[in-house]
Amino acid sequence: MTTNGGHEPVFCTIVPPHLLDKLARDADPALSGPARRSLERDALERTRRRLTTVIGQQAAAADAAAPADGDQPDRTIFDAGHKQDLPGKKVRAEGSEPGSDATVNRAYAGLGATFELYLKVYGRHSIDGQGLPLNATVHFDKDYDNAFWNGEQMVFGDGDGEIFLDFTIPVDVIGHELTHGVTQYTANLAYFGQSGALNESLSDVFGSLIKQYTLRQTAADADWLIGAGLLAPRVQGQALRSMKAPGTAYDDDVLGKDPQPADMQHYVHTGRDNGGVHINSGIPNHAFYIAATAIGGYAWEKTGQIWYDVLTGGKLKEDAQFADFATLTVKAARERFGAGAELQAVEKAWEEVGVETL
Repeated sequence: MTTNGGHEPVFCTIVPPHLLDKLARDADPALSGPARRSLERDALERTRRRLTTVIGQQAAAADAAAPADGDQPDRTIFDAGHKQDLPGKKVRAEGSEPGSDATVNRAYAGLGATFELYLKVYGRHSIDGQGLPLNATVHFDKDYDNAFWNGEQMVFGDGDGEIFLDFTIPVDVIGHELTHGVTQYTANLAYFGQSGALNESLSDVFGSLIKQYTLRQTAADADWLIGAGLLAPRVQGQALRSMKAPGTAYDDDVLGKDPQPADMQHYVHTGRDNGGVHINSGIPNHAFYIAATAIGGYAWEKTGQIWYDVLTGGKLKEDAQFADFATLTVKAARERFGAGAELQAVEKAWEEVGVETL
């Protein structure tokens, strides 16, 4: 939380820096060139985020003050035309018909799918709880290998075509990045170390739930992959991350092997990537998967509700560690569902990944 009562935005990308770092060192300029330019662009955007603050109200007040017409999204899609100026040219407004640009249409649909899950399942009116308009820019820069939430809007690159494809293809990528906005307006988790890994994990959790909700998949039917369809055919891998089996999403000559741990025994201590926020998020991701599949049914209904209760409940501190978050999920499960199967599943999930609950 900022000193003026606002919310401190962070610059959050779907592709972790360690992947782009690896690509940037490749001998093939077709791979290293786009990666280097993407890293440079990310560094600039990250600096810009440090210089700005999004002003907002406390989450509880925001939910209570949601406007009467907040049951409908307010989406606008812009086209950067492969330049770097944001937001770009307006190409689609709320309620307009699909055009010939599939990227624009996917971005529009993904914003809508995210809005729908948060409203219909959790009663949340857009990202800030007050009906915040959802803006997105597509075709950002040339061969840009990322998508990000910059504290105000979504931005999508087209990928380089060699390693990454169009970043609007996986709806969970869109949901992931917009959920960084939800976190920004609620718990405002610090983007470093375990609190940063929780920030990333929450985006993976709700990004996955948005995909599952859109496809009407049960926990047993879901693939639990983040970014499936994003990797180009030449890459040996399925996705950016796996919640079901962290560390198995890819194993490629160029990208290397997925470094995510599935439990605390393999926690990665590093000074890179803000203390490994994209790496150690595999641990709480795995805990959610274990709990959701044990509880069964649609994961957004019970396990997702427990995680949402913690994210928005006002008790999750900005510098929360894994044990703090786990303890709150146990309390939330008990408060919402009693001492039944849901509570037992959540307790066992954290036990399996080696996170103690207080």
